[in-house]
Amino acid sequence: MHRRALEAIDHRAAFGFNWDPSHMMWQNIDPVGFIWDFQDRIYHVDCKDTRLRPHNGRAGVLGSHLPWGDPRRGWDFVSTGHGDVPWEDAFRALDSVGYTGPISIEWEDAGMDRLQGAAQAVNFVRSLLFTPPTASFDAAFSNQ
Repeated sequence: MHRRALEAIDHRAAFGFNWDPSHMMWQNIDPVGFIWDFQDRIYHVDCKDTRLRPHNGRAGVLGSHLPWGDPRRGWDFVSTGHGDVPWEDAFRALDSVGYTGPISIEWEDAGMDRLQGAAQAVNFVRSLLFTPPTASFDAAFSNQ
């Protein structure tokens, strides 16, 4: 689908993606694979998490019209770091592809106070913004 969108607009440079893994999770799309596949088209990173509970036997992937936060839903948005998004793998991939654009926190969690949840989310994301090494790991073992 995403490749077809790029083809439809003749790969126009102004067209890019807001990488939001929360929606990819409930749609069963690999968010880290998306980073690798569209690394030159990720123009914004939006940190929102999703908790998946597809085998709870009470609701399908579309939520069955249950309200947000209802434990019978098959998935729900939660505060960043409290769900199933592979955040560390994602940030390592973003570093590897040279992403230097904006990173935002989008907070949606029906089961947590927004002030507490938003502050935790910011701290969680900041903990993943570590500095990559300036030399290869095994350089420390070479003869210099």
